[in-house]
Amino acid sequence: MEIFHVSAECYPMAKVGGLADVVGALPKYQSKAGHQVRVVVPCYDTKFKRENEFECVHWGNVKLGNFDFPFSVLKETTDQLGYELYLIEIKELFDRPNIYGYEDDIERFLSFQIATLDWITARETVPDVINCHDHHTGLIPFLVKYAYKYERLKNVKTVITIHNGLYQGWFGFDKLHYLPEFDLIHVGFLEWNTAINSLAVGIKCANAVTTVSPSYLDEINRSANGLEALFNQVRDKSKGILNGIDIEIWDPSKDQMIVENYSVETFGAGKQKNKEKLCEEFELDPSKPLFSFIGRLFEEKGGDLLPQASALALSENFESINILILGSGNPDIEAQLVQLRNDYKGYYNVFIGYNEELAHLIYAGSDFILMPSRVEPCGLNQLYALRYGTVPIVRRTGGLRDTVIDFGDDGNGICHDQASVGDICYSINRAVKLYADKSNFNKIIERGMQTDHSWERVCEEYIEIYNLIIQKNEV
Repeated sequence: MEIFHVSAECYPMAKVGGLADVVGALPKYQSKAGHQVRVVVPCYDTKFKRENEFECVHWGNVKLGNFDFPFSVLKETTDQLGYELYLIEIKELFDRPNIYGYEDDIERFLSFQIATLDWITARETVPDVINCHDHHTGLIPFLVKYAYKYERLKNVKTVITIHNGLYQGWFGFDKLHYLPEFDLIHVGFLEWNTAINSLAVGIKCANAVTTVSPSYLDEINRSANGLEALFNQVRDKSKGILNGIDIEIWDPSKDQMIVENYSVETFGAGKQKNKEKLCEEFELDPSKPLFSFIGRLFEEKGGDLLPQASALALSENFESINILILGSGNPDIEAQLVQLRNDYKGYYNVFIGYNEELAHLIYAGSDFILMPSRVEPCGLNQLYALRYGTVPIVRRTGGLRDTVIDFGDDGNGICHDQASVGDICYSINRAVKLYADKSNFNKIIERGMQTDHSWERVCEEYIEIYNLIIQKNEV
């Protein structure tokens, strides 16, 4: 089977969040299973692009209304990723330092989708399936079905995978002329609440819809930023598939980004070595339980709760815990977290920004990882934490509900129900008591490290969906 994954992100080429990790891993395991897998992302000005070799395999011109943008398709030549990686190079739109956040993002990702389909149409063969990821690629299922210039692709099946339904890619009908020509009888597929909603378009037109966890599929049928009714309408073609993690990259026994490798048999000494290194770097005490947070500092992730929760937890457990924050986002939240460094020197620290090597060391050296998310479609941090013997403290929502069970129920973590300062601090207090009970604490660590969250299982579920929509032979 020939499969194309089209996405705004793919690790290690371009990463903002979990979307990149999924698109960087799932294709590798589909390729291992014997399928021809190609990943297509925009050609951003990233370290990976600058440090690796690419060859041009196609070039063309994207017409966006009255604007013309030359584009090239670049193929990564070493095949080091386990699948074929292609970059859509549109220098005027993507040769920039950031992935998102520009006033012309609509134009950028429209041009990316059109250039991608132009290239696929020009190839000798057409794929069996195009798997689109989030709203940045949501117009592809519509264009494949209805745009005149893509008539050759009309039998190609499409899947849209929703990593976060809050972001939907709205834009006005004043930009309708950007799209390749189609019979206006189909214009209703584009409309949602008087505007064009890219995610809604993909949901309506794709042959199948997947979310990144079963619980998140249930949640977006009740709360989806205005798309609840649509999700209910397409429930018959929807499935929640829990993400996996790349156990070759995230393997504490082989990870070159940590100072001491370890396994489930040797985690005691191994984690302590990494904890000592981490605490030395951030002026913390390695003899105390270390609570960490890794992620974006926004309300969606519970980032706004962290300053008050950290201060209260440190006050309630005076001189008996450490807290370390790694993240960036809302400037007000960042400033509050930086201020705490002065108030609790020696027991608290923060790194504003993101550093992949530091993230690996934090997973290896921490005792607990905090995830007080308001929304968490799947969550990968808790899976990395479990793999590295770090106990997740999570709010029961989305994929966190599916993957973390409270230790009071013979599970692998600590759970609470509300995204609140009180619930976070109550869970931290429970964790402090658990940490003191070494026998029970070690059992929970072992249980977490032995949990299977590899991509092989996930890969099989995606292939099953592809086969089902191909067999239905719907246009």
